[in-house]
Amino acid sequence: MKTALPLVTALLPMVLAVAPAAEPFLEKQDLFSVGDDPAHDVYHIPGIVVTARGSVLAWCEARHGGGDWSDIAILLRRSTDDGRTWSPPRSIVKVADPKPKNPFAVAVKGVNPDHVTYNNPVLVADRDGTVHMLFCLEYMRVFYQRSGDDGLTWSEPVEITPVFTPFTKQYDWKVLATGPNHGIQLRTGRLVVPVWLSTGTGGNAHRPSVTATITSDDGGATWKAGEIAVPNTADWINPNETVAVELSDGRVMLNVRSESKAHRRIVTTSRDGATGWSTPRFDEALLEPICMAGLVRYDHDGRSLLLFSNPHNLEGGREGTPEPGKSRARKNVSVKLSRDEGSTWPVNKLLEDGPSAYSDLAVTPAGTILCFYGAGKTLSFSGSALRLARFNLEWLEAP
Repeated sequence: MKTALPLVTALLPMVLAVAPAAEPFLEKQDLFSVGDDPAHDVYHIPGIVVTARGSVLAWCEARHGGGDWSDIAILLRRSTDDGRTWSPPRSIVKVADPKPKNPFAVAVKGVNPDHVTYNNPVLVADRDGTVHMLFCLEYMRVFYQRSGDDGLTWSEPVEITPVFTPFTKQYDWKVLATGPNHGIQLRTGRLVVPVWLSTGTGGNAHRPSVTATITSDDGGATWKAGEIAVPNTADWINPNETVAVELSDGRVMLNVRSESKAHRRIVTTSRDGATGWSTPRFDEALLEPICMAGLVRYDHDGRSLLLFSNPHNLEGGREGTPEPGKSRARKNVSVKLSRDEGSTWPVNKLLEDGPSAYSDLAVTPAGTILCFYGAGKTLSFSGSALRLARFNLEWLEAP
């Protein structure tokens, strides 16, 4: 017996090291719902990010009038308990007068020239604790502000529209937008924010369009325009809302919405996130109903994966019969998982069985996955609420 005790003692750490597998869980709650505030009749363009201190910030466009050119405020909610409970929503952007309307908007039928359109907010969580924020005004001016206290307070917005001037040599844009969704910080410290640019001469003054990035190497103090990443061609039609992720080899991968007849997401990569973009390609595993998507890295407990979310659907939308290059029904938001840096997506899990639209993804320090997306009872471009789903990797990988 005396000789057995040391053996038991030696085995004990090995037994304790085998932790029981976590139980799969999925929880949902609505963070913004139509009817909560009579000043807003549409909540759209959801975004979510986790700060260096672990706070979760969720934001959106709160619209009065519904359309892209309507009266729009940017609202933010905060969580400090892994996304379980949330602060009340509050407006976080305000630009001093004057705020002239984009002349290309005034030409769009039904646009009220007196409406003030704040649009396409993008937040980036810096490893130093700063939260960087870019947003647009009237799809023609871009502003930068920052928070040093996890979104409680924000600096005065500084206009950075001149950063986009170099793009005019490649594309004569008149309408522009950042993101939307969250931006990223590379291992080098560089901040990368996808953008799209349009001549404003097509539908809703948002088409035709191309995608690119702007970057900062000094913590948001200055920004620089990159190169056009996905041009507008016969194959890659009107590339626009774009998400980004850094790959394990340091390259930046853009995942791009478009109106291409292939109805697949467009992917391109760059060594520095700004220049030398690879020839764009369609990812056959990622359906494109023509809707914003979410993309984030899951890096927890020794596993490094990519997660992607969007409406996994190509059935006809409000237009009825599906047509190549035309919007499909925004429903069945699903989350996909890649174990090989986006080469394949073997896991596809339905998150919302029914109408569901734009989405964004984040991962908390505890490894909880957050998907923030538009949902509703009937098909629409945005949904009746912006819903947060909290779930773990076990739920995502479960059969």
